[in-house]
Amino acid sequence: MSREMDFRMSRPKLVSEGDKVELSESTLSTLEGTMYYYTIEPALAMSNNTLKPLERLTGVVKRVEDYGSEWTVTVEVEEVGNNRHLT
Repeated sequence: MSREMDFRMSRPKLVSEGDKVELSESTLSTLEGTMYYYTIEPALAMSNNTLKPLERLTGVVKRVEDYGSEWTVTVEVEEVGNNRHLT
């Protein structure tokens, strides 16, 4: 099973479809609980906040969409169950 996550990138051509990427995880405490957000390293693009953490911190770029002044990078992360941070 896999999970797709979108990242916002502000400069073109930092990643391409098919690239394997490393992610870093950060947390934020809110009234809703702990939120997780991810960065494609080295600081290439950042995700929105999510309540559900990723199981792995590696993924493959599936799409890069050009919106003129910003790009949306869709990364597919393989998930296998409840095992956190497998590589």
